[in-house]
Amino acid sequence: MGVISNKVPRGDLKPGDHIYSWRAAHLYSHHGIFVSDEEVIHFTRPATKTEIVVGKIVSSSKDILSSSSSRPCCSRDHSRINTVVSSCLNCFLNGGNLYRYEYNVKPAAFLAKTIGGTCTLATSDPPEVVISRARYLLRDGYGVYKLLKHNCETFALYCKTELVASKRTGQANSVGGTTWAGFGLACIGLPLVGYCAYSYGRLMSDICMRKDVDKVPVERLVAEHKDVDKVLVEELVGEHSG
Repeated sequence: MGVISNKVPRGDLKPGDHIYSWRAAHLYSHHGIFVSDEEVIHFTRPATKTEIVVGKIVSSSKDILSSSSSRPCCSRDHSRINTVVSSCLNCFLNGGNLYRYEYNVKPAAFLAKTIGGTCTLATSDPPEVVISRARYLLRDGYGVYKLLKHNCETFALYCKTELVASKRTGQANSVGGTTWAGFGLACIGLPLVGYCAYSYGRLMSDICMRKDVDKVPVERLVAEHKDVDKVLVEELVGEHSG
């Protein structure tokens, strides 16, 4: 396990592994559950208007410039948003490097990490259980994407542990707020204090350390998300009709 991330060769992956790939020069990472080279199950964020336009252009270009040797890309369908999808490993990585999220790490190893969103003190469930949860959510959905609370990392963490936090969590919490706290202290000449504050913040936000975490069976989780989504839709309809 590296100090910054946990880069692994493809041959070391096992079904049920929680994998991730950094995006935008390590500003954030995308997470999923590895099943095979042809199947990674992951939760997508809403597509932006730009992405939708680019996706259509790329699709049109492929139709015009297609060749018998090229394999159709199975990456995210831009017509579907806020959804769990299955893609091959290449499409999941999107040109990035492959990393594995580590479970059941010791506190010392956790604190030695220089960045959050790469490991947890929590213990993973058996691979067959992890894959079963991921496929259940692939079929029935995981609710609406929320950057700070309900994202690709929380999806993968849930599939691995069945744990759900009621407040903000995931990489936006472990990397975001505590990073800026540490950065601010470092800028005023207290780098050690800043790093300690950052490390402590990451440790306390780990899903294994939080007080607002419960085990939620996947059937109940899906039902709760459907109820919440129904209320949101009704509120939006009411706003537009008013």
